[in-house]
Amino acid sequence: MDWRSLPPLNALKAFTAVAERKSLSAAGRDLNVTHAAISQQVRSLETFMGQQLVVREGRGIALTPEGELLFNGLKRGFEAIQETVDELLEDDAARPLHITTTPSFAVSWLMPRINDFRLKHPEIELMLNPTPEVVELTPGGADLAIRYGDGDWPGIEAELFMETHFAVVGASCLVKDRKIEKPEDILDFPWLQEYGSNELKLWLEKQGKVPCGRLNVTHMPGYMVLEGLRRGDGISAVATAFVEPDLETGNLVILIEGSIYEGTGYYMATRPGVKRPPLKAFMSWLRTMRAEQEHQSKSIC
Repeated sequence: MDWRSLPPLNALKAFTAVAERKSLSAAGRDLNVTHAAISQQVRSLETFMGQQLVVREGRGIALTPEGELLFNGLKRGFEAIQETVDELLEDDAARPLHITTTPSFAVSWLMPRINDFRLKHPEIELMLNPTPEVVELTPGGADLAIRYGDGDWPGIEAELFMETHFAVVGASCLVKDRKIEKPEDILDFPWLQEYGSNELKLWLEKQGKVPCGRLNVTHMPGYMVLEGLRRGDGISAVATAFVEPDLETGNLVILIEGSIYEGTGYYMATRPGVKRPPLKAFMSWLRTMRAEQEHQSKSIC
């Protein structure tokens, strides 16, 4: 298609609105522009076409034969565009909201609260994908990724959702009365690590420690790590926000505390651009839930 041979779209829209309403003022209201702007667009279209398209008729507007011919063609074209846009919007609205998170975040933070979202938004169909793998955010694919990091991901809009830090924790029944004074004191414990993650390696690097022997590490899905921690199967480096209830009851205790990297946290990551309504509703709900959690934490303190 030779786009340069076509008149400006705004002029075509203005003319079509005038032809439908037979009034410059009514067309201006439909397009949310002034009467003068509509008149100017119609005149520019007539100049482009080299033909008169409208004439005054009483207090309104009538079409010339050339204007009628152009209007009939434009009407068919704009109706086809409208039908296609409506179909795409309907399909997009019906598409489930696809959320991807790390398994630990899904099990420890999201799932205990997700029923609240379902009660408030029963019209939104959810698709939750807990995976340690980084899922690419593509049109028609994942709408939102909740990931740990610094939020500096090229081509991605990242909003800090939860500031947190990692600590090495273990069950009271495992640690008992053992005194932990330095990082070396915990290296001989059995370690549990979420499959696909590297928190243990990052934590050891931050401490400047290289184990003399091979560590006793078991890799498993995130939900199994948390259950294993509670049973006393081993210790692990986890985000303290995920084990707050266990720490408050004393079932779990912090052995070594401190961030892996400063300035990191869990981010809501999305594609740049306009967000569809179900995604905006979910992100708004996440912010509300997080604010409530922070308020409860302050109240306890």
